[in-house]
Amino acid sequence: MKILIVDDEKHIRESLKKYLSLDDIDSVTAETGEAAKDLLEKEAFDAAILDLRLPGISGQDLLQWMIEQGFQIPVIMISAHGQIEDAVNALKAGARDYIVKPFDPAELIIKLRSIVQTQRLENKVQTEERTKPDSFLIGETPVMQELKKRIGKIAESDVTVLITGESGSGKEMVAREIHRLSPNCDEPFAAVNIGGIHEGLMESELFGHEKGSFTGAQNRKLGLFEVAGRGTIFLDEIGETPLPLQVKLLRVLQERKIRRLGSNVDIPVNARIISATNRDLEKQIAEGKFREDLYYRLNVFRLHCPPLCERLNDIPLLSEHVVGKLCRRMGRSLVHLSGNALLRLQSYNFPGNIRELENILERALIYGDRNMNIIEENAIEIRNIQPKEPVKPSSASETVITIDELEKKAIFEALERCNNNHSQVARELGITRKTLLNKLKAYLK
Repeated sequence: MKILIVDDEKHIRESLKKYLSLDDIDSVTAETGEAAKDLLEKEAFDAAILDLRLPGISGQDLLQWMIEQGFQIPVIMISAHGQIEDAVNALKAGARDYIVKPFDPAELIIKLRSIVQTQRLENKVQTEERTKPDSFLIGETPVMQELKKRIGKIAESDVTVLITGESGSGKEMVAREIHRLSPNCDEPFAAVNIGGIHEGLMESELFGHEKGSFTGAQNRKLGLFEVAGRGTIFLDEIGETPLPLQVKLLRVLQERKIRRLGSNVDIPVNARIISATNRDLEKQIAEGKFREDLYYRLNVFRLHCPPLCERLNDIPLLSEHVVGKLCRRMGRSLVHLSGNALLRLQSYNFPGNIRELENILERALIYGDRNMNIIEENAIEIRNIQPKEPVKPSSASETVITIDELEKKAIFEALERCNNNHSQVARELGITRKTLLNKLKAYLK
């Protein structure tokens, strides 16, 4: 947490700074409103403490300027006993709270933490209204364990990350997992699909705009960089970014500042930037479609999201999660997949990755009986005309895996996942416990 303290009395500034530091709160001080304006345009703050009486620009005038410029910084006003009416007017103008001199520093810290937390919750609501939250990263195969290991190493830092991978492979889930494990996980996660926004609206969505800055701009709008606060902004399909916008993104990465459309004020931003692409950016650079300097700014740390065909053993876990989510959305009781249905899914290479798996399972639920509690093999409709070529045996001596062998493999993997809990395995595979025990007996003969 970083606080701006504006007071013309040196002993109050220094005392406040000391008290805040004892509570592990960083602060910067300013003696005048003019000095505070300079600081606000250079640094990002979580809150501000303003004295009502300041030389030159008063505390209330400074508050009004902050509101007019669109700074999303909650303010606490400091007033003397004879200035209570002015403090109440400041509350009406937009201050979050006020405190009367002489004041208890402990009370001030409580108020500070409260208004900062409130602002963070408001920012999260804004981002969740404009972006689509989803679940955590799912998968236990070796490639996913390695990916999670690398995510864990970078999550604690604020390093800029570039995620590569095929369309539908879960790049946004990787970005969300980085955010979830980061120290700023309570801050907003703002996701934007560059390829899904009209070119004329991109700059407004990312950087915001002022009222009247273009036809139809009836009110000020804050961009996602701003409302993300100290959280994360995720730029999906970064390879689709038009060259003019690439120049502006480069400036944000270099200077950590944005400027709303129609404004001449720079606003500092602190959000971690994660981008993702399914394109070959190096090839785009060679073709003059992507700036090399922007690429190097984005590609500080690189993660590759494996396609689903490289982690088919994660399909039972993924399917269970997807079906559960779909059942909740449809308002129906939980449905499980049969063992043969899972085997059919695991025998496919999924060129559409996780997104294709979700579509297949959604069709099975929509077209199936609403009262069914098991999705059978015949409900798994694979429509893709050109699936990826299956990997061919490297020699003639290698045999083709039979359905029985696939079934046996699925059972033993489920036993390992469920710690040999037979009832849980039976439920997961969509068979009875008696059938499971009979199959295990047959395998042990």
